[in-house]
Amino acid sequence: MPKQFSAFLSFISLCIFSAQVFAETAQKTPIAPESIIGADSMAKMITGLLLVLIIIIASTWALKRFSIIPAISSSHLKIIAATGVGQRERVVIVEIGQTWLVLGVAPGQVCTLHTLEKTTLETENKTLKRAASEFSDALNTVSGRVKTD
Repeated sequence: MPKQFSAFLSFISLCIFSAQVFAETAQKTPIAPESIIGADSMAKMITGLLLVLIIIIASTWALKRFSIIPAISSSHLKIIAATGVGQRERVVIVEIGQTWLVLGVAPGQVCTLHTLEKTTLETENKTLKRAASEFSDALNTVSGRVKTD
């Protein structure tokens, strides 16, 4: 019985596999794969690479330009403000304790331009704001407008 069963299975499998072989005898026109080194694929690759490089350069420039990356500061030293005055020259205000230093920074050189006391600058700022408010009130009074707050 097992010999007959195995012979039957082999006959069935031979019929199935031979039917698949004969079923695929129709001629198919082979389609050539797209060349990897073709001009189109090279242009796509170079365009993608340039796009990625432009994005990296633009994001780096934006981070530097708008100071999005926070500067590392300790409790003793803080950068209050900075502005460019040339291609490589900057004026920086640095707070050290209760003193503000106005520094000129150039490649390979840092010079102290001025020294201010922090409290003096804060009182001057309050005085200027008060004077501006008084001037605004006086101007509104002279022009006939009523101040609405």
